[in-house]
Amino acid sequence: MSFSLLLRRLRPGLGLDLGQRRYPGPGRPLRTVDLRSDTVSRPGPAMRAAMAAAELGDDVYGEDPTVNELQKQAAELFGMEDTLFVPSGTMGNLISAMCHCRERGAELIVGDQAHIHVHEQGGVAQIAGIHSRVVKNLPDGTFDLNEVESKIRQHYPDPHSPRTSVICLENTQNLTGGRVLPLSFLQEIRALADRYKLPVHMDGARLMNAAVALNVKASEILRLCDSVSLCLSKGLGAPVGSLIGGRKEFIEQALRVRKALGGGMRQAGVLAAAGLISLSDMVERLRDDHRNARKFAEGIQTFATSVCDVDINALETNILMFTMTDPRISPKEFCDRMAEVTEEEVSVMGCGVRVLLQQAYGCTVRAVWHLDVSEEDTDLALQKLQYVIKSIKTSNGSTKSCNS
Repeated sequence: MSFSLLLRRLRPGLGLDLGQRRYPGPGRPLRTVDLRSDTVSRPGPAMRAAMAAAELGDDVYGEDPTVNELQKQAAELFGMEDTLFVPSGTMGNLISAMCHCRERGAELIVGDQAHIHVHEQGGVAQIAGIHSRVVKNLPDGTFDLNEVESKIRQHYPDPHSPRTSVICLENTQNLTGGRVLPLSFLQEIRALADRYKLPVHMDGARLMNAAVALNVKASEILRLCDSVSLCLSKGLGAPVGSLIGGRKEFIEQALRVRKALGGGMRQAGVLAAAGLISLSDMVERLRDDHRNARKFAEGIQTFATSVCDVDINALETNILMFTMTDPRISPKEFCDRMAEVTEEEVSVMGCGVRVLLQQAYGCTVRAVWHLDVSEEDTDLALQKLQYVIKSIKTSNGSTKSCNS
């Protein structure tokens, strides 16, 4: 008896998840299309083989050749003097903030929708004693430059004022829908920062999505920044890791801070090998994610406008935000309906499709494309969307709140 059959007999009704295909029972194939985040992607055969074959050393001593090669290639990609491999993007941003803000009580300027401000547990304050001064992110992810300038402390070293030490950007801007910061905006921020002798840090978790969307090299974006944190485990498909880039002296200080935060990883070449595949093989394929996201958005425009609203002009990369407008179904219930599979659906569609989405905020739902979601998966997700939309239109449910 096969292991999968044995497990199904021991755990009836629970099903067995085998990658993207799930078998809840005999004759009931089920596909899962996971659009919750590009962090859910898994390393493929080439990446796993590279990890298994990686040449290793002790990276805390600077002796892991695979880590050293990754850092060398990343520096060339960024057009920066040096880079440092760290466990996560959150640590990369925290290290960068600490290197720019050398004194406790220093201040950084950051967007109100920035990952650093919203999703990193206030680590810059909690761990580093850095104060955040917030500016409003506009719908396209940018800032009003006049507001940024108004937040720069003019009176330091007056004892009442903290020292403004860095301006932080995010590209692509996650919570506004994967928006790409225009080069013209970056040039204006650079000029403003230079006027006040301030560095600019780029949370570039999805920097390569921005570079692909703009059809420029990453270095063209980063020439306007002093430091960057790039995530390898989102669209670039590595299982773990991020890279910090900057001047040589900045990275020397970052190495010290990484050690203090417990980020030294010893024989980290098994992870760096995956990062090398990310940089060599995974950048151009980001165009597939952007194209599939647009295909789904166009599907919403075609047959779901009575229930969902999408601004296709705001879709620039792999993150799609759309708004639930039908009072009969809340965003949470919509996500639940997209994820569940019924006998009726299997009979109508010929198979079961689970589409995993996230309620972002209010009435807004987020979907994110990545290397584990193919064009075929996107077509299946659209079929599921049509099925759910039809069921909503024929229902007589009560009015729902966006917070239901």
